[in-house]
Amino acid sequence: MKVKVENVENKANEVKIEFTVEAEKFNEAIQNVYKKNAKYFNIPGFRKGKAPFKMVEKAYGIQIFYEDAFNEIAGEVYSKGLEDNKIEAVSKPEIDIVQIESGKDLIFTAVVQTKPEVKLGKYKGIEIKKVEYNVSDEDVEHELSHIAEHNARLVAVEDRPVEKGDTTIIDFEGFTDGKAFEGGKAENYELEIGSGRFIPGFEDQIIGMKIDEEKDINVKFPEDYPSKDLAGKDATFKIKLHEIKKKELPEINDEFAKDASEFDTLEEWKKSIKEKQEKENSSKAKFEMEEEAIAEACKNATVDIPSGMIETQIDNMEQDIASRLSYQGMNLDQYLQMIGKTKKEFRDEYKEEAEKQVKTNLVLEAIMKEEKIEVTKEEIEAKIKEMAEMYGQKEEAVKNNVQLTRYVEETLKTEKTIHYIVDNAKIK
Repeated sequence: MKVKVENVENKANEVKIEFTVEAEKFNEAIQNVYKKNAKYFNIPGFRKGKAPFKMVEKAYGIQIFYEDAFNEIAGEVYSKGLEDNKIEAVSKPEIDIVQIESGKDLIFTAVVQTKPEVKLGKYKGIEIKKVEYNVSDEDVEHELSHIAEHNARLVAVEDRPVEKGDTTIIDFEGFTDGKAFEGGKAENYELEIGSGRFIPGFEDQIIGMKIDEEKDINVKFPEDYPSKDLAGKDATFKIKLHEIKKKELPEINDEFAKDASEFDTLEEWKKSIKEKQEKENSSKAKFEMEEEAIAEACKNATVDIPSGMIETQIDNMEQDIASRLSYQGMNLDQYLQMIGKTKKEFRDEYKEEAEKQVKTNLVLEAIMKEEKIEVTKEEIEAKIKEMAEMYGQKEEAVKNNVQLTRYVEETLKTEKTIHYIVDNAKIK
């Protein structure tokens, strides 16, 4: 195999690679394809799959094997060519077949974008603001109020009409243009008034209703409502109120502490909440200072980012969003239809964020290389042990996962690089 590499004129970080594969190797690939597909050829006088190669060639033409034979060897040839020539490709190759013929060398080219060079600016001694978040007694009381809210019980109300914050049990049926619409009916439906779960105006009109009262309420569906049949339409809902319930909050005292926490007294619980909030605030402050330091280092660096790297990053973001949507029983196409956007519009929205992330990764990698930042075997093993315990897996199983071990190593090196920038910064 011969490989010739040349830079693409007027395009930074882009090369054209010409691959020449010996005729013997290409013919071998053709034979392999024939053997794999022999059972599909029907030649008179021969049982299916038993016709000699020459007979199949005569009946169908040798060209029938070219595409599969090319695919058989192109991937391996391309990967070896990149490796031998130390080319770091960051985009999918644009393949062009120059010559493909039995008995002759296979020649094809691949145009690919390569990893760009980063020109680092100032990253040591940059100025960043000191970030601190203090925990006040009010913060602790606010957290206790939230916990009390979660532990509230609902008690029946019979001596007054519905108020905001009440939970109601209602029957309802919705009509547009005098006709009931699909999905607009329910019985014994539990609705908290003020939760905002229904379209604007619906919950407000239930306020003031009494038990067993029936009422028609008029609303308008928002213009951007997911159902196009209902979007922007006026609707009438027939309501019947069955029950009214209100929240009864527990008293925040030692007894509540015993019931809702692992502590015997309220003061012990408060102390624990404060310590937890201080830890969270410390992590938040650390993260924000790191983000500022990284942003400053990136601002001072220069790099010409190939479009392929940005597209790959958007691909990763898209896959991440699709994965999260799948947990909600929805795919990306359904989500795009719901929000009224095309795939291109969706991807364009993430372009700026993707470019920022790619530049960040490249700059951190360049600083890592410049400062010769490494991690020890012990540090990697300690992190793997921590991950194994976190996910309830055997340490050896995690350690033997080569891909995961490499990921852990790169993550630790990145963390060390960020710490290096912050440790060498001037804190204002």
